[in-house]
Amino acid sequence: MPSFDIVSETDLQEVRNAVDQSNRETSTRFDFKGVKATFELAEDKILMAAETEFQLQQMMDILRQKLVKRSVDLTAIDPQDPVTTLSSARQEVLLKQGVDADTARDMVKYIKAAKLKVQAQIQGDQVRVTGKKRDDLQEAITLLRGKDWGLPLQFNNFRD
Repeated sequence: MPSFDIVSETDLQEVRNAVDQSNRETSTRFDFKGVKATFELAEDKILMAAETEFQLQQMMDILRQKLVKRSVDLTAIDPQDPVTTLSSARQEVLLKQGVDADTARDMVKYIKAAKLKVQAQIQGDQVRVTGKKRDDLQEAITLLRGKDWGLPLQFNNFRD
């Protein structure tokens, strides 16, 4: 039976390149002269550190620009609230990987409510959609692309 998988993956190499480019830009920009402002890529998050919250906002703009240039979808990042102390400010930017359980359940309900001739089932952090005809699967893809899910979706592993 024809099938495909709905996944949400972020290319971590491109994110790493964007973080490196952002660090380089903050070291050369005039408004960051003499300021300790850094980007750091951890497991599944980007840590930003600066002296003030305003500088964190400027750094977030830089990061977004670099991510867009590297073709990373901005819905894949989730900026947290900045933490400010007297001498420094920090902010975490979480990277979304995989389709979370709530979104996956919503996708399955959405597909079933559309009355398409396909079946959707949750498999870990992805959703597998199967159907008898390739055209039904393509209808399901266009249906899912038409709604904003809050994370970047890729449709891969298309089998005939």
